[in-house]
Amino acid sequence: MAKTKIGINGFGRIGRQVLRSLKQRHPDTIEVVAINDVGETETNGHLLKFDSTYGRYPGTVECKNNSLKIDGVKIHTSSNRNPSEIKWDDFGVELVIECTGAFTDATKAAGHIEGGAKKVIISAPAKNEDITLVLGVNDNQYNPVTHHIISNASCTTNCVAPMAKVINDTFGIESALMSTIHAYTNDQNILDQNHKDLRRARAAANSIIPTTTGAAKAVTLVIPELVGKIDGMAYRVPVITGSVTDLTVKLTNNASLDDVNNAYREASMDENLHGILGYSDEPLVSVDYIGNSNSCTIDSLATSSVGQEFIKVVGWYDNEWGYSCRTADLANLMAEKGSREVEPSRDLPIELSRTPVKQSNHKLAYNSGQCVMMTQVCGAGSVSRSHFTLTPKK
Repeated sequence: MAKTKIGINGFGRIGRQVLRSLKQRHPDTIEVVAINDVGETETNGHLLKFDSTYGRYPGTVECKNNSLKIDGVKIHTSSNRNPSEIKWDDFGVELVIECTGAFTDATKAAGHIEGGAKKVIISAPAKNEDITLVLGVNDNQYNPVTHHIISNASCTTNCVAPMAKVINDTFGIESALMSTIHAYTNDQNILDQNHKDLRRARAAANSIIPTTTGAAKAVTLVIPELVGKIDGMAYRVPVITGSVTDLTVKLTNNASLDDVNNAYREASMDENLHGILGYSDEPLVSVDYIGNSNSCTIDSLATSSVGQEFIKVVGWYDNEWGYSCRTADLANLMAEKGSREVEPSRDLPIELSRTPVKQSNHKLAYNSGQCVMMTQVCGAGSVSRSHFTLTPKK
């Protein structure tokens, strides 16, 4: 079976860990063939080889003639700033993992499809995406026919969603509040500098910094029955990675502490959540979870309650490595299910001839026997679509 060829756009903290994870977890099904990043190739190679958090890359990394050779295999590099300018088609790229953080709107990320890719994973919460997927929660909804630009949500969403799913499925959630105590990120400043978020403008290593998180909203995208029932915020703290989420819930059905912990213990061994949701009964701290590949590990010693209807659960996660592993696993899921660009009509046998066309509406437009398939190729918004002439088969 041929490997699925993947391109990575953005080779920062997540882009580099996604590459590492793909090589460790899915070497037989996926091949990274191209990387686009505005940074210098030599710098990118050096930062892959020597990582302050995860140590040296276990294989070989060489930089020659503005290209990377990783484990003896050449990876094409480019430095385009606009996704539509990247010639993914030249390298046979089928799936692009968008890791810049700059193209989280599907109308912009769709430029990768203009460049020849069939699918895009956005490694962040997104706008106008075809679907948001969290593995272990709603990945069974992925449809390769209709889902082309997919959001993998955020690291915190990937932690909170399995936590909420187990509680909601087992006991029901009336309402919930979440707080994530989160490692600082590149979005913050080393010293006080301008930032649109005045709290994130402050020196990251000097304070506990309250800020917003989109995780609660994103959880409702993958667990729709929680719409209007969950909210939350984040506190950025001076650790390089390793974060923790506190989820406080008013239950629909009463449960004891043992009931709650047993539900998580059993879920961690379930086929759908094994390797995604972990369970620990050891007194660990954040550094112990660096390099942990789970999306979330329940700290059973921290589970607490007031009575049997108001409970608090705590989940640890490596916000870089755990999330990168899920991104790699999502790419593998999509590779295994294959990719299709459009869904042919089931009512009328037709032959399709395609030419590019610019449109901005989310609907089918018929004109003189022609049909503009708006959301089947690139998602929503003002992006390049496909224009089909419908010719009945004889």
